Amino acid sequence: MSNDFDKLTRYAKSFSGLTPEREALLVEVGTQIKPKLAGITEDFYQQLLSIPEASAFLEGRVESLKKTHTRWMEGLFTGPFDKNYTEQMYKVGDVHVKVRLPVEFMAGAMTLINNRLIALIVETYGDDNRHCAEILAAVSAVTGMTLLVMQQSYQAASLAEELEKFLKISGMSRALFTNLATAYKDK
Repeated sequence: MSNDFDKLTRYAKSFSGLTPEREALLVEVGTQIKPKLAGITEDFYQQLLSIPEASAFLEGRVESLKKTHTRWMEGLFTGPFDKNYTEQMYKVGDVHVKVRLPVEFMAGAMTLINNRLIALIVETYGDDNRHCAEILAAVSAVTGMTLLVMQQSYQAASLAEELEKFLKISGMSRALFTNLATAYKDK
């Protein structure tokens, strides 16, 4: 998928089920949820630091990462989830690619975040099962959309890496490859 962020937004929302109604619900509950997100961030980084494979990526950066993470989580309950959000999350994924964070860390991290958000939502809204279930579905949708977008960065990096390998092995110049690709595309 190219960097057409409108298209990527629609694609990610279609898989995650992030509807306008769910977006509105996230914003609606945001006033109650956002004040509690710093605690989730603290717990999240405490968990990450206890995982040896993950802690190496955090060395010397935990405090600044916590601030960024809390702002991102607040954005989950603020919106909008438009092409600008998608572009921002794609760039976050791209940063993860550049620091060579294994792709599975993002899925694992999102699971840790979702577990804490589920507990918070149930604690806050558990007395109304239907409403609580709707909020949980909205949280799942927005974190699913976010993860899908961030993983697109890994996909793009993988394709670029494969192209570089092909060019090196074949001895073909990038210019020749681009010309051939363009000629083929027009047919």
